[in-house]
Amino acid sequence: MKRAIHFGAGKIGRGFIGALLSQAGYEVCFADVDPQVVEAINRRGGYTVHVTDEVCTDLEITGVTAVRSDGEAVVGRLAEADLVTTAVGLGILPRVAPVIAAGLRARKAAGVAAPLNIVACENGVRATSRLKSSVYEALDADTAAWAEQRVGFADSSVDRIVPPIAFPEPLDVAVEAFHEWNVERSAWVGELPQLEGMHLTDTLEAHVERKLFTLNTGHCSTAYLGNLRGCVTIAEALADERIFAAVKGAMEQSGEALIRKFGFDRARHAVYIDAVLRRFRNPYLRDTVARVGHDPVRKLSAPLYFAYPITLAAGYGLPVDKLAFAAAAALRFDDPADAQCAEIRATIADAGLRGAIRRFTGIDDATIVSSIADAYARIPAWIGGEEHKLNPKQK
Repeated sequence: MKRAIHFGAGKIGRGFIGALLSQAGYEVCFADVDPQVVEAINRRGGYTVHVTDEVCTDLEITGVTAVRSDGEAVVGRLAEADLVTTAVGLGILPRVAPVIAAGLRARKAAGVAAPLNIVACENGVRATSRLKSSVYEALDADTAAWAEQRVGFADSSVDRIVPPIAFPEPLDVAVEAFHEWNVERSAWVGELPQLEGMHLTDTLEAHVERKLFTLNTGHCSTAYLGNLRGCVTIAEALADERIFAAVKGAMEQSGEALIRKFGFDRARHAVYIDAVLRRFRNPYLRDTVARVGHDPVRKLSAPLYFAYPITLAAGYGLPVDKLAFAAAAALRFDDPADAQCAEIRATIADAGLRGAIRRFTGIDDATIVSSIADAYARIPAWIGGEEHKLNPKQK
């Protein structure tokens, strides 16, 4: 039986990658910093994935174990693994890297010749490549040379909505039926896996950007616009016709830029947008605008869901007004439990609106900055449904 180590035993790790690997016949060991989660997994040996959609099913995941990701046991597991995956968040990858490096040194010392592949399953462009850089920073030259021949670092794109639904059994997790895991074929070392649910591709960049700047951009746009209108859930937000129109418009503007860059078929991409919106409207998920909108500063930043598609579209001479409106809504996100909301308000007060836009998005183009600032000014009227009263210049 093949062995997999998955860093991150949170809801995404348990409900998506860990579950998929277990169902594919891997012996799955979760590595996590939370001792209570580790103890619970080892005590129970499994959990239930509740597929919460139009057709609801329960998947029983069994035979899984766990170790502390900051302990010695994980190094021994890494020395024996065939596959390493992560779902910890981009910001945590540098903390995982030294642990993986220690595992690679242990493999070399033990004379393990079998290939090992590492896949970071995060919301970000080239997350595995970032992880590889951090791992190699922690390796000596001999081990690095050894790893170049035996260890693959394959970038990937992942897509599955995992809402924060609590169950009597704390390890159980809810997920939507849809899932997609695209992995870079050329970076894989050794025999290619026959793993149901993993799609090996030679066009990963297109898959990554289609997902990040259609689904994630649309999801966050829904959260920020829904928050402005007092909505609690994503499905509730999209039941508001004005929010639906604004979100779809932002996704279409991002989509047009992606069509220009990758040559996507326009009709097929329109079908993709409609399919994503149907997923967002799934009332069974009960996903919240607070969860999806969390960390607005990070989500406004240059590599992510607003700054990139806005600058990409503008670079092709395409309109960006609807994307700018969604970005402006992010600047007005108001969640007392999210410290980044207060950070945005303080920055606007200190640096001015345009200064804050430049700081958070990394965009310095005066035309784009003005477009976001103008949208920010229109939002109060939009919230009250009075945008039709604005004069043409304000519009």
